[in-house]
Amino acid sequence: MNNVQFKQDLVDSIPRLRAFARSISGDRDRADDLVQETLAKAIANKDKFTEGTNLTAWLITILRNQYYSIGRKLQREVADPDGEHAATLESGPSQNSYLELKDFMSALQILPDDQREALILIGASGFSYEEAAEILGVKIGTVKSRVSRARLRLEDLMSGKEDFERSDAAAAESASLIQNALSV
Repeated sequence: MNNVQFKQDLVDSIPRLRAFARSISGDRDRADDLVQETLAKAIANKDKFTEGTNLTAWLITILRNQYYSIGRKLQREVADPDGEHAATLESGPSQNSYLELKDFMSALQILPDDQREALILIGASGFSYEEAAEILGVKIGTVKSRVSRARLRLEDLMSGKEDFERSDAAAAESASLIQNALSV
């Protein structure tokens, strides 16, 4: 693959990378940083990409690994646990459908990382189970199981069978994720 085509393919993958990064990080700025770092690593390691394979899957694998590496470092940071500061950064919703989407996005952030990743890859990003399994480095059955568990848990959360705390910060950052992921 020549450099021009490789760079164009990288640019074409950016919307999917941003959507996936936002889904796993729950934070727009952090997601953009993840995408930028992913693209830089991809360019630096172009020789490690096997031509003819799925470039987007390769990039998402790099992004996912970067996310977990950063996550280990961020565990030592001071958080905004009650969300007071984050809540001041958004205006309140003006429509009921927006409130429902906000609740859904809050519920999505409650899911374990492995279930949320699998659900976003399959449900929002449009990857097949085989592609998702390759990206996540697990078997297809594991991906199917994670997606199934994630859907059941979301159903319980959204129907009120299981109570959860709505997070304005997670919902606000994730609302644009769903729109981006569905438009890819």
